[in-house]
Amino acid sequence: MSGVKSPQGTSRIVQFVVGLIWLAGLMVAPASACFAADTSLDARIQQLSASINEHSADVLGLQEALQYPVNTRVTVFLSLETRDTLSLDSIELFLNDRPVASHLYTPRERDALAAGGVQQLYMGNLASGGQTLRAVITARSADKDFVRRESSLNFTKQAGELGLELKLSARAPAFEPRIDFVQWK
Repeated sequence: MSGVKSPQGTSRIVQFVVGLIWLAGLMVAPASACFAADTSLDARIQQLSASINEHSADVLGLQEALQYPVNTRVTVFLSLETRDTLSLDSIELFLNDRPVASHLYTPRERDALAAGGVQQLYMGNLASGGQTLRAVITARSADKDFVRRESSLNFTKQAGELGLELKLSARAPAFEPRIDFVQWK
């Protein structure tokens, strides 16, 4: 009876294999429960993140409404009217002889303005009444000379939001920079 196993020996092997499978099942069950917990934890984290983003946007909106109420808000924008004849280097902005904004332009920002972009230079509050806005620019004209120009606008701030745009241009034949002020309605 060498080489032939008894049926009783086979049943012990089967019992041993079944026991191993059962033991493996016990080990896999907690792992799958952990995986399910990880999945639900990831979903909760995503929900919380979305909720935080939503609340942050609300808080930012409230903060802007409190800091810059619509009835006193003034916003100043900058654009290039003639885009290929002027290379902007810097700008300084003064409101009632008080400096409120200054900016040095990078080549990328110059390209954005030349492509038709509009830059927000300043947003703040102003009381109703007479005001003075002064802009000082430094630019390179089409003939590659650096020029500095200053222009002022006297205006009366009414209750409500006010938008002002500085349009920079340099027209032929002199290509001298010029600042025009446009009031948005």
